[in-house]
Amino acid sequence: MARVINRSLLDLRRLTINLVTYPEGHSVMRHNDPMGSGSYYKLNIVLKKPRQGGVFETDGSLFRLADRVVLFRPDLHEHSVSRIERGKRVLLSIALHAPWR
Repeated sequence: MARVINRSLLDLRRLTINLVTYPEGHSVMRHNDPMGSGSYYKLNIVLKKPRQGGVFETDGSLFRLADRVVLFRPDLHEHSVSRIERGKRVLLSIALHAPWR
């Protein structure tokens, strides 16, 4: 199976921006991302949707636009991506680890 390609575009102490390419056949199991202290926010923008599969699901979101843009708290809400059946999924992921709760 092909590997996920995760390109770091910016990596600061509390802010990261990554360009992530998920290949055909890949899926992301249901999970959350505990951070210990503070709050964790993630803005995911789907740049290329797979032809089939690769659907993002979460227990909660702060903002969602047409299955292309989602702002959510990965530390609080479980999330997953269904198996990519055809094509690939390319995602711009902007993550903020804020010091406040």
